[in-house]
Amino acid sequence: MIRIRRAKRDDAAAIGRVHVETWQAAYAGMLPDAMLVGMSDVRQSAWWSRVLADPGEARGVFVADDQDMGVVGFGSCGPARDLPEGLDGREVRVGEVYTLYVEPDFQNQGLGRRLLDALFRQLKADRCDTAVLWMLAANPTRFFYEGLGGERVGERIDSLSGVDVEEVAYAWRSLSVPLVRRRLAAED
Repeated sequence: MIRIRRAKRDDAAAIGRVHVETWQAAYAGMLPDAMLVGMSDVRQSAWWSRVLADPGEARGVFVADDQDMGVVGFGSCGPARDLPEGLDGREVRVGEVYTLYVEPDFQNQGLGRRLLDALFRQLKADRCDTAVLWMLAANPTRFFYEGLGGERVGERIDSLSGVDVEEVAYAWRSLSVPLVRRRLAAED
């Protein structure tokens, strides 16, 4: 059984491990090999430990916790940092999904959708009306977000380890309908 719950500071090492493993699996061929090989569980765990030590930031971090394997996925959210041109933050309050990763062996089991739903509920509790998420344009996970009602609203060029990469933004303009229902309605 896997439950979605708010992350605790004790989860930092597991989140750091999942972060590194999922980046190395998902972004091979999209990001520089040296960057991916140079990723460190220790550095990522230390970074997540700092995030989880801050109650304001920690409230936006959730994990998928398998009763046998421990943390197998995580996601984080908070105030939007960079709005795409196609989204106006003056009329609505916009939140952002910063991260959403599930270990490859646990993908296609609904955990990503459940984590995204928890993040959207947190953003709604923080009075956000809309959510945005930035991702690599070449990442096939974009179909996952499109299938869950994400609308492509922007693009940009970002630099990661000195390499320019194209990113796209997806938005959910209303957080008033739970994501799970939205998915089920789309399958009808």
